[in-house]
Amino acid sequence: MDKFIYKKSAGIIALSASFTDFMYKRHAHREYAIGVTLRGIQQYNLDGSLQSSYQNGVMLFNPEQAHDGMAYDKTGIDYVMLYIEPPLFLEILEKKDIVRFSTPIVYNHRLEQRILNLSNAILSGKDEALCNELLLSLTDSLFQTNLCINDKKDNDLIKKAKDIIQFKLESVLKLDDICKELEMSKFKFIRLFKANTGISPYQYFLNCKIERAKQLIEKNKDIYSAVAECGFVDLAHLNKHFKSIYGTTAFEFMSHLN
Repeated sequence: MDKFIYKKSAGIIALSASFTDFMYKRHAHREYAIGVTLRGIQQYNLDGSLQSSYQNGVMLFNPEQAHDGMAYDKTGIDYVMLYIEPPLFLEILEKKDIVRFSTPIVYNHRLEQRILNLSNAILSGKDEALCNELLLSLTDSLFQTNLCINDKKDNDLIKKAKDIIQFKLESVLKLDDICKELEMSKFKFIRLFKANTGISPYQYFLNCKIERAKQLIEKNKDIYSAVAECGFVDLAHLNKHFKSIYGTTAFEFMSHLN
């Protein structure tokens, strides 16, 4: 049976997942995502190439790095994942500018263990103080293994487009308005946006709506206000899209956090 369990502590969300036939829809997270494949082979398309994380593989995703996800075969996969907000991650690293992971998958026993220690602590409800200490150990390991490199600045046009899209998540995406602001044709904009982000403007818009709903659910524990504020038709509409990215419905996600 497919299983997706989310827990939050010290500002970090931990996921314990197990599935066979489920496939994540192509999406991106605003957080850094750091995980370990515990069983099976986990595959996903990332930056134009197919990645395969075998047992004990440490998976590293940069913020807003588009990807999908699936099991290699019918035996399925088990894995854990940590989602860390960029401001928190950079505060621990004592960095001002965004950094990126230099490689998508590594096999490093010490790093693997520190990810497992933190995810287990969050999932089992350990004290927040302990989770903070384990997070520091994890980020120290990432830095010591030279996995964090300075990031190139976002293309200014793409950054402006993202800001416009995020400003009006509760309404319908209007490419004409964005393209008028950017002074370019719709088709040139779609092509440029996809080349820079890995997903289309509409996919990004929908992804941001779901991310916003998740934030509101975490903050207010009120699923129906999230439906209304993010412009979803109803709860079923939100649940459908939420499940395609998080493996669980918005309602189940909220119940895990309580």
